[in-house]
Amino acid sequence: MSRSSRRDFLEDSLFAAAAAAMSTGLSRSAFAQETQSSSPNEKLRVAVVGVNGRGGSHIAGFGKRKDCEIAAIVDVDATVGMRVSQGIEKTYGYKPEIYVDMRKCFEDKSIDIISIATPNHWHALSAIWAIQAGKDVYVEKPVSHNVSEGRRIVEAARKYGKIVQTGTQSRSNPGMREAIDYIKGGKLGEVKLARGLCYKPRGPIGAPGNYDVPASINYDLWCGPAAMDTLTRPKLHYDWHWQWNYGNGDLGNQGIHQMDIARWGLGEMDLGDTVTSYGGRFGYKDAGETANTQVCIHEYGSGNRLVFEVRGLKTDDYRGAKVGVIFYGSEGYMVSPSYNGGVVYDKDGNEVSKFMGGGDQNHFDNFVKAVRSRKVEDLNADILEGHLSSALCHVGNISYRLGQPSSSQELTDHFQSDAEAGETLDRFLKHLQDNQVDPASTKITLGPKLTLAGTETFSGELADKANPMLTREYRAPYIVPETKDL
Repeated sequence: MSRSSRRDFLEDSLFAAAAAAMSTGLSRSAFAQETQSSSPNEKLRVAVVGVNGRGGSHIAGFGKRKDCEIAAIVDVDATVGMRVSQGIEKTYGYKPEIYVDMRKCFEDKSIDIISIATPNHWHALSAIWAIQAGKDVYVEKPVSHNVSEGRRIVEAARKYGKIVQTGTQSRSNPGMREAIDYIKGGKLGEVKLARGLCYKPRGPIGAPGNYDVPASINYDLWCGPAAMDTLTRPKLHYDWHWQWNYGNGDLGNQGIHQMDIARWGLGEMDLGDTVTSYGGRFGYKDAGETANTQVCIHEYGSGNRLVFEVRGLKTDDYRGAKVGVIFYGSEGYMVSPSYNGGVVYDKDGNEVSKFMGGGDQNHFDNFVKAVRSRKVEDLNADILEGHLSSALCHVGNISYRLGQPSSSQELTDHFQSDAEAGETLDRFLKHLQDNQVDPASTKITLGPKLTLAGTETFSGELADKANPMLTREYRAPYIVPETKDL
């Protein structure tokens, strides 16, 4: 099956699944209206921005609700927009407006909600523009491409009194909420360490070069806030994740989900005191720039530590999880191997408790509830939570990008006085060796330990190099406004 055929199949399957959900009464809670809408319309009119990938889930999440309708879709690829519009008409019986430029869509005063599933570099600006246009916003993770613009979304949401939900769906899953409540209730004892895992093997994305942009795509709009550079990877879609101009590596792609769960369980509401990262892009040479194997160590003044491991090469699980989180308590540990729960073990490794349940629909339902109630506190993943978890990924990447090529012995010496960090490094080096990457002859990027100030900036001797990386140079007119200009 060709790539385009697979995409068409997935989209058709998505719409079919949505239709089936409506006909069989699945997710009945989704159709309940707990409060009266403050919208001038009886139904909430939703516009989905970016429908080539994750946007399909947004269409299903809102489309299957009786109190919502997909009034518009926005995509810079006119071919994709037309195909998805036809799918919506086939499934729901109405045809949404199609836009290539989101700004035109945002001018429609009848639109209540903007749901954003664009590439990362567009998340913040599209959210802010939507908020300024008077819309409530659901924005995918990571909510930002850098730390500064994430904070700007929070400020805009508060200034304009808008409901803004982050697409970290685990926060609405009953099983995960019960698992986190178990930790916060002290049943795991004192928890000072959380370990996030993104063990997700990915192959190379092709050789760097100069490639043609598909004719159906408005490349100026696709690039938006980023420089309008030559396409240097074979595939425009998705593989942008692995180039710094647009993505944040798997740390900010898949890993943001587990980073959010880890921070949630630790109960931390800032970026910590220090961050250190090391890793590299190992096992192949391609057009990708981000690390495919990486460790980030975040330390908090409370004594808590959040360790994050990314593995993009073949790997076994760790304590039963590949994409998940492990919480270490004085009375045992909890392994969360999914988005919707966790398993508790005592100190001897015996299973004590298990929590499971939930799916993406819970998160869309939670957002709609808050849109109708107009209460930010009703949100399970308010934009502030999304900003903080996204920013943890960003500062980890800043340490990595400021790093220097180092030998495995230099890394071993660097962490020799830290038993936990040393154990993590040992497994990191073994992982490379298992994938025919010889640690002894391979340079590994070791980032500096950066100190964070309470103002979401860096302090100390490397602040002059690290602070400029908290933002980016924007391309006019796609400029994320500063606080004073919101």
